Amino acid sequence: MIRTRQVSSREVVEAHIRRIEAVNGRLNAVVRDRFAEARREADEADARVRSAPAESLPPLLGVPCTIKESFALRGMPQTAGLVARRGVVADKDAPTVERLRRAGAIPVGVTNLSELCMWMESNNRVYGRTRNPYDPRRIVGGSSGGEGAIIGAGGVPFGLGADIGGSIRLPAFFCGVFGHKPSGGLVPNTGQFPIASGPALRYLTTGPLCRRAEDLWPLLRLLAGPDGQDSACQDIALGEPSSVHIHELDVISIESNGIRPPSAELLAAQRRCAEALAAAGARVRLVTLPLLRLSRDIWSAMLEASGGPTFRELLFQGRHVSLPRELVRWALRRSPHTLPALALTLLERAPELMPQRRRAALEAGQLLRRQLTALLGPQSVLLYPSYPTVAPRHLRPLWPPFNWVYTAIVNVMELPATQVPLGLGPSSLPLGVQVVAAWGNDHLCIAVAQFLERTFGGWVPPQL
Repeated sequence: MIRTRQVSSREVVEAHIRRIEAVNGRLNAVVRDRFAEARREADEADARVRSAPAESLPPLLGVPCTIKESFALRGMPQTAGLVARRGVVADKDAPTVERLRRAGAIPVGVTNLSELCMWMESNNRVYGRTRNPYDPRRIVGGSSGGEGAIIGAGGVPFGLGADIGGSIRLPAFFCGVFGHKPSGGLVPNTGQFPIASGPALRYLTTGPLCRRAEDLWPLLRLLAGPDGQDSACQDIALGEPSSVHIHELDVISIESNGIRPPSAELLAAQRRCAEALAAAGARVRLVTLPLLRLSRDIWSAMLEASGGPTFRELLFQGRHVSLPRELVRWALRRSPHTLPALALTLLERAPELMPQRRRAALEAGQLLRRQLTALLGPQSVLLYPSYPTVAPRHLRPLWPPFNWVYTAIVNVMELPATQVPLGLGPSSLPLGVQVVAAWGNDHLCIAVAQFLERTFGGWVPPQL
């Protein structure tokens, strides 16, 4: 519409700024805005539209977006929610941010996240807590929770997130939007803080969140490809969602990881997806994989085996800190850290302290990879729960603390996965499911997401 002058970029940007201003006081999703710069860039985009043929203009010219605060966005903070980094400002754009901006997108601000991007509540001592647009008493997920919240609330059409254990898919699920975790190595991670190292550079993935399934593919194509800096990123020959025919697909549905099954409403939603795909001609079958019971051990062991700085080293910025003393300070509300971050410094040592269990988990991870490779053919997708319940209340994920392994196991398997919203459940909270495919078959996930959006309606605007 902007390129064909049905509407101006300034009008579109202003409309989204007004929406952010209307909802952000309640959500705390956008933690630093660049509204003045966005208005100026919108005017520049409109001038470009007036002076150049529409076919020569970049695909996202004049379209507003947001960026997760852990990505470098020139002139904006990049603290990753760490008090010790308060005052850190990016002096250049991360390559993925640069690609979006080169395509014409206009960032209107950066969004909240969990401390050091390693928990499913987007809460930290720099910016505070982000609240769910469907119910402010509930979490938005993490660590790209500010993205999920502001996109779910209609504040921007799309945003940029990152995912090493569900950090795109959980916010997308809890906030009722689409999110895509790409195949490992498809999109560069350069310009993030913190960033993984070694094999974990393929477990960490950068990808889009958006309100409409049709936007996933053009955004992914813009983001994909080596940047000359991320050693794990490679050229991958991608298919096209438009070439996918639902009646030619094999659909595998796994309804539980065998640890904590999903709630009745989520199980029913996943079964409706399977039935809709079957009605469209797909071959659907129910499968169980017993090794999924070991998802937590596998994810932890594979991440720990990747090497690089520990979470403790990043959290305390190289300082020697007594953890018991810091926990006492937390209890007295004097710590600059959140409880989940402090707890993780203990949990990350578990594989090291139990070497036999670590070896068994690594072996189980390799076996699970082989099983999934055999299961997911070139025309196969997997339906898999995202979490056992709809968005829980604040602090509730602390016990039990490992329900996020439904998404995390997909990261260390390096598989692409699209989070698909499936309308609202009885409690008026978003339902959803993950669609997973073999490595490199991102187009299958997105094609199925588009089909499920047509069938079930996709994003439902919250009553804000």
